[in-house]
Amino acid sequence: MTVASFVFFLLVFVGVGLASAFRAKKSRKDYYLAGRSVSPWLAGLSAVATNNSGYMFIGVIGFTYATGLAAVWLMVGWNVIPGEATARTDEASFAAVLASWNGQRFAVWRRIAAVIMVVFLGAYAAAQISAGGKALQGVLGWDPRAGAVVVAAMILAYSSAGGIRASIWTDAVQSFVMLGAMTLLFVVGVMGQGGAGATVDKMADVPGFLDWFPPDLLFPGALGMGLFVVGWMFAGFSVIGQPHVMVRFMALDRPSNMMRARAWYYGYFTLFYALATGVGMLSRLYLPDLGAADPELALPTMAVELLPGIFVGMILAGIFAATMSTADSLVLSCSAALTHDLLPKRFEASWEMKAATALVTALALGVALTENRSVFSLVILAWSTLASAFGPLLTIYALGRRISERGAIAAMIAGVAVALAWRWAGWHTDVYEGMPGILVGLLVAAVMSRPKEQPAAVPAPDAAALSKGA
Repeated sequence: MTVASFVFFLLVFVGVGLASAFRAKKSRKDYYLAGRSVSPWLAGLSAVATNNSGYMFIGVIGFTYATGLAAVWLMVGWNVIPGEATARTDEASFAAVLASWNGQRFAVWRRIAAVIMVVFLGAYAAAQISAGGKALQGVLGWDPRAGAVVVAAMILAYSSAGGIRASIWTDAVQSFVMLGAMTLLFVVGVMGQGGAGATVDKMADVPGFLDWFPPDLLFPGALGMGLFVVGWMFAGFSVIGQPHVMVRFMALDRPSNMMRARAWYYGYFTLFYALATGVGMLSRLYLPDLGAADPELALPTMAVELLPGIFVGMILAGIFAATMSTADSLVLSCSAALTHDLLPKRFEASWEMKAATALVTALALGVALTENRSVFSLVILAWSTLASAFGPLLTIYALGRRISERGAIAAMIAGVAVALAWRWAGWHTDVYEGMPGILVGLLVAAVMSRPKEQPAAVPAPDAAALSKGA
C-alpha cells in the first residue's frame, strides 16, 4: 500500500509539473520567470514551499529531534520578504537585478556574484537531492544514492518541461498536501502519547529537551541566549539573499500584488513550521534510538511507525515533490547565472538554457553522491553564504543609497569571507554565521555608499519680482 500510494501521489505531483509545458513559451523570460504572470497566492505558496523544501522535512525535523524546544528559534524572524526589488528591472536573473538596480552596470560584480550563486546554489541543490534519497531510505529501505538519482532525473524532466512555472505549480499542490499530512502526523503522535499533557510530561523527562536554549553556549548567561536568538533572526532576514525564493516574487503578475503574496507566505509558513517543530519533538519520544543513526530520518521513520501505508506514501511523495521543486528552482537559478551573467554571451535558445540546466543538475547530483552529508548543515551553509553575499547590497538599495561597483564587490567578498571563517572556526553552533557575515558586509557597504541624489527642487517664484514684472 505504501509503495502504491507513493507512486500515485508522485505521479500527481509530476503530472502537475509536466502540465505546465502547455503554457510554456520558448523564451528566456518564460523559462526563468514564467512570463511574469504568476498570481499572488501562487507566488506566496511557492516561495514558502521552496523555502521549506527537504530542509524542512528532513533537516529541521532532524535538528529538532536532536535539539528539542530550542529549535523553535529557527522560526523566529524567518518571515522577512522585502520583495519590492523584483519589479525594478526586466532582467531574468537575481544577480542581474542587483547589478542594474539604479541604472548602473556592474559587469565585474555580476560575474563574481554568478560564481558564488553557481557554487552555493549548487550545494543547496545537492542537499535537496540528498534529502530525497534519505526519504526513500527511511520509508522504503532504498539505498539513498539510488533515491538521489531518481530525484535528479525528475528535476531534469521538470525543468525541461516548463521551467520555473513547473516548479511553482507543483509547489502549490505540494503545500496543501503536506500541510494536511503534517497535521495528521502531529495529531496522531500526540494522541498516541496519551494527549497533550502526557506528551509534555514525557518530553520533560528527556534532559534539557524542553529548555528554551541549548546548553554550553559560547557566551554565558543572557548574552549567549540573546546572540543565539538574534542569530536565527538573521537567518530569517537572510531570505532576501536567496535567488530561488526571490525569483517567485520576480515572477509576480503585478508589483502591486506583493502584499497579498506576502500574506500567503506568512500565514502558511507560521502554521507549517509550528507543526514541523511539534513533529520533530514527538519523534524523539517515538524513536529514542534514532540519534545514534541519523536524526534526519525522523519524519519518514515516524510516519512508518504511526500512519497507514496510504498516508506514508503521501508523505514520502510530498517530500519528494518538495525536494524536486526546490532543487529545480535552485538549478534554474544556477542555469540563469551561467547563461545570463557568467558567460560572455547570453544564451537565448531553448535548447541552450536546458543544456545548462542539465549540466548543473549533473554537478549537484555528483556532490550529493560523494558523501552522506547532513541536509541541515549543507542548507544552512549555502543559505548563510548567499545571504552574506547579497543581503547587504539589497539592504543598502532599500535604504535609498547608491554604491560604486568597487564598493559592492568589497561588501560582497567581506560578507562571504566572514561567514565562511565563522563556520570554519566552529562558532556557528552558538551564533548563526550569517549574522556576522551580513553585518560586516553591511558595514562595508554603508561606508562605501552615499545617499541617492534627489532631483533638484524648482525654486519658488519671487513675489517681488512677479509684482515688478506685472
